[in-house]
Amino acid sequence: MELDVVTLSRLQFALTALYHFLFVPLTLGLSLLLAIMESVYVMTGRTVWRDAVKFWGTLFGVNFVMGVATGVTMEFQFGTNWAYYAHYVGDIFGAPLAIEGLMAFFMEATFVGLFFFGWKRLTKVQHLVVTWLVAIGSNFSALWILIANAWMSNPVGATFNPQTMRMELSSFRDVVFNPVAQSKFVHTVSAGYVTGAMFVLAISAFYVVRGRHLDIARRSLTVAASFGLASALSVVVLGDESGYTAGENQKMKIAAIEAMWETEPPPASFTVVGLPDIKSETTKYAIEIPWVLGLIATRSLDTPVEGIKDLVTQGEKRIRNGMAGYIWLSKEGGREHVALPDALQSSMRDVGYTLLLKRIRQDVENATDEEIHAAALSTIPNVPALFWSFRIMVGLGFYFILLFGASFYFSCKRRHGPLWFMKLSVMSLPLPWIAAELGWIVAEYGRQPWIIDGIMPTFMGVSDVPASDVVASLAAFVLFYSSLAVVDLMLIIKYVRIGPHANGPAPAMAGALPAPQPTSDASR
Repeated sequence: MELDVVTLSRLQFALTALYHFLFVPLTLGLSLLLAIMESVYVMTGRTVWRDAVKFWGTLFGVNFVMGVATGVTMEFQFGTNWAYYAHYVGDIFGAPLAIEGLMAFFMEATFVGLFFFGWKRLTKVQHLVVTWLVAIGSNFSALWILIANAWMSNPVGATFNPQTMRMELSSFRDVVFNPVAQSKFVHTVSAGYVTGAMFVLAISAFYVVRGRHLDIARRSLTVAASFGLASALSVVVLGDESGYTAGENQKMKIAAIEAMWETEPPPASFTVVGLPDIKSETTKYAIEIPWVLGLIATRSLDTPVEGIKDLVTQGEKRIRNGMAGYIWLSKEGGREHVALPDALQSSMRDVGYTLLLKRIRQDVENATDEEIHAAALSTIPNVPALFWSFRIMVGLGFYFILLFGASFYFSCKRRHGPLWFMKLSVMSLPLPWIAAELGWIVAEYGRQPWIIDGIMPTFMGVSDVPASDVVASLAAFVLFYSSLAVVDLMLIIKYVRIGPHANGPAPAMAGALPAPQPTSDASR
């Protein structure tokens, strides 16, 4: 792989985003779990729930700080590494980012401070309101970021101005209510809720196995099991909606996820597992479920899901169709009072495809048939990476349903489950993060080669900087973020070892699973 400025800039943003996304899902999930637990405390008056909120709140605080530290730098990269992209779509893309920073982020940060320092200064109800506002602020942050991200996959509410040679906002409402943004938001926050629930479930199970802090551990298990089951079911249901919006707006992404080279007769089958072979353009040893893909991607029984080969052919046609618009822009674009001829309206919609030729040659208008075909082939993302990332993510999703379902069953029976199940819960702790990172890969890698789908190729959005500068900043980010991740892990381990009661009773023998003990009303 050639490590040019484009590749290095993509790698840097990908790594910083992956690091940042280690902390975002847990913030989303824990904030809502804190609000639920404190609501129980206010309604019942039992101090054990207050202690639980304070304990899980400490772990939330550690994660929140790390999330802020890793997230701020990402927005600056739009100016440092992706300057032309920021210039080209700043009017649209900058609006939700600004709202996220001014409203959601500051709202969340302010109330996080009140959450930690307001226990003795606020009434129970006032502090509960603060905790709920922390949860709402966390979700607002995710909402505006995902609105901006969804616009890159489905650029609605914007028009191209040939006088300024930039995209300009035409309907903020369309940007906010972008159907891709809606499906991304509910799917992403549900995945965050699963992560928070697994975090609480695994640590609570660890305490049960060790026989420590059982009063808080058992109650936390119950909350995490019920909340986690509802969230895991939501992820699957809402993931189906994401599949439909992708089938409407990102057909190549769906075809690559399925490793589907040929268009199948409707309704298309879903490939459970197989071995994609790029050379032969087939999927070997495929195990398929009839109709499922057609129902997910088209919501019908008679609409085909187009394969990679047909989409490449369509790409060639769009490259050729956009040629006239590109030639006109190269001569007339950027002039005051210039108006786009009506005859070129259709061609202008495909200029983005014509720009794919820029990676092959600069004099686009002289491109050969072979070069146009090569440009069309570049619209195919990495099929094996998407195929396996998606299937591992989906497999983990169904595993979470089974795990939380079993835990919910044991909670309904007023038991915490057998020892092997508690150990399984502990070992399952990292799995939601793996699923979340794979989901990010499917969403963002599947959009390639576009930074704005169908409008701007990724390689055209980079800043004009030396590759050596990007290498230096990339190395610095990897070192800094890795250090933060280690610090975060050490702090979480430290506070988990301390537990909810720093001066509590001595722990039972490791591995012992004590029988439930009667609890007096005063200790509840």
